[in-house]
Amino acid sequence: MALKTFRPYTPTNRYKEWPDRTGLSKKKPEKSLLDVKKRSGGRNNQGVITCRHIGGGHKRKYRIIDFKRVKRDTVATVEAIEYDPGRSARIALLKYEDGVKTYILAPNGLVAGMTVTAGEKVAPEVGNALPLRSIPLGTAVHNVELKPGQGGRVARSAGQSVMLNNREGDYALMKMPSGEIRKIHAECYATIGTVGNSEHMNVVSGKAGRTRWLGVRPTVRGMTMNPVDHPNGGGEGRSKSGGGRQHLLSPWGHAKGEKTRKKYHKTDRFIVQRRNAKKGK
Repeated sequence: MALKTFRPYTPTNRYKEWPDRTGLSKKKPEKSLLDVKKRSGGRNNQGVITCRHIGGGHKRKYRIIDFKRVKRDTVATVEAIEYDPGRSARIALLKYEDGVKTYILAPNGLVAGMTVTAGEKVAPEVGNALPLRSIPLGTAVHNVELKPGQGGRVARSAGQSVMLNNREGDYALMKMPSGEIRKIHAECYATIGTVGNSEHMNVVSGKAGRTRWLGVRPTVRGMTMNPVDHPNGGGEGRSKSGGGRQHLLSPWGHAKGEKTRKKYHKTDRFIVQRRNAKKGK
């Protein structure tokens, strides 16, 4: 989906590039598939802010997405492609032959009127969900399960996909969006195609107000604060020293760039090649 530009009548419009919603349904979302989305303001159950820069924003309702593709070997018709305020991807409203309606992530190429199916023996076409053992090698897939029956966990945001590289015994070798090659059980389901709205990463909001609509509050650099407020604060004028040379830190003391993944993780045995592996080795 392309981006929409504006004539520069105002400073805001000069650089603004917003998603072009041509082709999206103008009807209200399916009421039976909506749920309450509570807002925390970044506070925990004691009212203490544990995640900064969260607050305000427009009210939203959560769209219940069928990540498991529960109804198997049943044809569903795509009734509409809709906007979802809670995610970067677009969603597709499906209606099955028995009248049941569900939402799924909308891949590139899926339009209203098409039919999709989930099952072991369905054709590997856009929008269909199959186990990894039934998908041809070299196919781009999304909404990939990490455990059979768990529901899709990988490649669910706009423009994301995972490549099926190979199969070894009961496992499939998947190349993740990060470049990591990982083993996933061949019984896990995945959906054919790449998640739509791939231009989302190029959106330019154009003004601070649109960021506030999304529920994001302003961020202030630690270097501009006082020493009492932030480890990077203080110093005469603009200073990265804080009165004495120090490494840049977060307010809680973590050095920027510090690895946060466990050194010995139980899922390491499924990683064939890490995302930061040097090329040619």
